[in-house]
Amino acid sequence: MKRRSAQMTEGPQRSPHRSLMKALGWTDSEIHMPIIGVVSGANEIIPGHIHLSRIVEAVKSGVRHGGGNPVAFPVIGVCDGIAMGHTGMKYSLVSRELIADSIEVMANAHPFDALVFVPNCDKIVPGMLMAAARINIPSIFVSGGPMLAGKKDGREPINLSRMFEAVGSYALGAIDDAELLDWENNSCPTCGSCSGMYTANSMNCLTEAIGMGLPGNGTIPAVYAERDRLAKEAGYRIMELLKEDVRPLDIMTEKAFENALAVDMAIGCSTNTMLHLPAIASEAGIDLDIFIANEISAKVPNLCHLAPSGNDHVEDLFYAGGVLAVMHELGPLGVLHGDLPTVSGKTIGRLWAEHPVRNHEVIRPLNNPFDKTGGIAVLKGNLAVDGAVVKRSAVDPSMLVHSGPARVFDSEEEANEAIFSGRINKGDVIVIRYEGPKGGPGMREMLSPTSAIAGMGLDKDVALITDGRFSGATRGSSIGHVSPEAASGGLIALVEEGDEILIDIPGGELTLKVDEATLNKRRASFKEKEVVRYGGYLDRYRKQVTSANTGAIFAQE
Repeated sequence: MKRRSAQMTEGPQRSPHRSLMKALGWTDSEIHMPIIGVVSGANEIIPGHIHLSRIVEAVKSGVRHGGGNPVAFPVIGVCDGIAMGHTGMKYSLVSRELIADSIEVMANAHPFDALVFVPNCDKIVPGMLMAAARINIPSIFVSGGPMLAGKKDGREPINLSRMFEAVGSYALGAIDDAELLDWENNSCPTCGSCSGMYTANSMNCLTEAIGMGLPGNGTIPAVYAERDRLAKEAGYRIMELLKEDVRPLDIMTEKAFENALAVDMAIGCSTNTMLHLPAIASEAGIDLDIFIANEISAKVPNLCHLAPSGNDHVEDLFYAGGVLAVMHELGPLGVLHGDLPTVSGKTIGRLWAEHPVRNHEVIRPLNNPFDKTGGIAVLKGNLAVDGAVVKRSAVDPSMLVHSGPARVFDSEEEANEAIFSGRINKGDVIVIRYEGPKGGPGMREMLSPTSAIAGMGLDKDVALITDGRFSGATRGSSIGHVSPEAASGGLIALVEEGDEILIDIPGGELTLKVDEATLNKRRASFKEKEVVRYGGYLDRYRKQVTSANTGAIFAQE
């Protein structure tokens, strides 16, 4: 089979092209080797990516060992934690589409024979998976790995979500400046994707469950030498995938996404997976209805309580056997498809058969789960006709069913001011609107308000509903992705202060308890919120983006 790179390397007409390659220092031998693109997420602003140059070099070593010529090129990335709580967060989700598009440009402008993707954090992983499906040439993923948990007072494991909650405790006067600084100094002790089952680690684990990463991709800590060895193995393996002509769409099938959703429910992943999995599936030509999550959740118990749901961290999941051990435990339920191919060359069923659970306190047995249903629930009602998403495993049992008066805010900033000034009462249902994909624009994460609520000890008394989204670090009764969003005419735009809202997570219900006659009066007098123009990419994004329930992908012409 003629190599893809021959378009730019073979024949006398490509002599000028080869002269440019020789300007890169390539030899004649290297020019005619398989040329492997190594898509690097390395940068100096994301703690999860600051070490990725090391991982890239390990990948390149493996590629060379396998007889290929590796060529690294970069993509952008946003650190969600650093972008949190200000205008910067508007640019987080929107970066996903830019990442996918830029990889498409690079991989087609320079027709590489295969690709090794080296991501780690929140939007970089799904953006790269979207690109892999779109380009569909032999590909493999190797993430940078999770951060180790911090230690409070040298003993208690802590993490970024607890750090954000400490800000709420500080505002309440529960801790002083010195205590806050101690939290700050100890919460994030190493490089890597933040230590809990937040969005980055969720997506890296699901990459492994789908079959696009080698065993350990989701859980081997960033600072372990095993991570470097995994990267070298990925470099070796891409050469085999090229020889065998195994492509992403051979692996990223509808059944593979069902496997990913089952693992999602079992380990209690971030609610952001309900944005990213449909978006990735769409690139693979699959219509992934978010409500299928409820069908799978009804069959799959929640086996792990990783931060923010519990006190365990991704390093604990690693020692317990990792993603494949979770799948091993789920195997007898019959909810997984074991005959699916993976980039390892083995079926996913064979892989999980080789990885039994090593710690049943971290990965609970089927007969003793944390919950009989999965970690994520999709709600529906007049307030969310097209769905809303909640991380059920991070909700206190007392708040699974809650009814209370609406406290309405048209931005995250307005809500934060009310929370920090003590104007939120027990029983309230905070509504933050005009933060959706179009309304934001960019669908900001609401980690600051949810963390403040938790830090003030109100997470068992106050719920929050938004057409924006949440960090994987959020806990409590936090319901996001309300669709349709306010900016698209969703009912959330008509909610008024004091309206009763019913949340019934076990029943899958999210309802505004206002009669239709009253709502019709509000519709008749409703005035659309003035659109704030930001210029540049955000305004272009607003025009192209679709609803959260479809993954906030761009509309297809």
